[in-house]
Amino acid sequence: MPLSEYEQRVLEQMERQLTSDDPRLANTLTRRGGHRPVTRYVIAGVGAAVGLLLLVVGAAMSEPWLGAIGFVVMFAAVAFAFAAPRGEPTGPQGTVGADGSVRRAPAAGRKQGFMARLEERWDRRREGH
Repeated sequence: MPLSEYEQRVLEQMERQLTSDDPRLANTLTRRGGHRPVTRYVIAGVGAAVGLLLLVVGAAMSEPWLGAIGFVVMFAAVAFAFAAPRGEPTGPQGTVGADGSVRRAPAAGRKQGFMARLEERWDRRREGH
């Protein structure tokens, strides 16, 4: 069932609000092809299985160094599965205001603290009302 005009307008308004409030989340949700390749998970699964096998064999043979290697292999496999692939942008490129204006993200060399980012978001919300 198609959306009515009112529902479409409300949905567009919600999209604009999300983009202005949390551009990183909006970028993540609208990214095309955002699914990670299945091969990445298969490799990680095999690595975790091999690590678990090494851990169990190390414990059964009373070889703590083999168990430690198994644990490290398992940890690396899980980290590989959840890490972002190289070359993928990890942060927002800028913000889009409610009026459609685009603001650039801060320069990469100038890092902002947590409180500075909160204050900036608060100011943007107050300007929008």
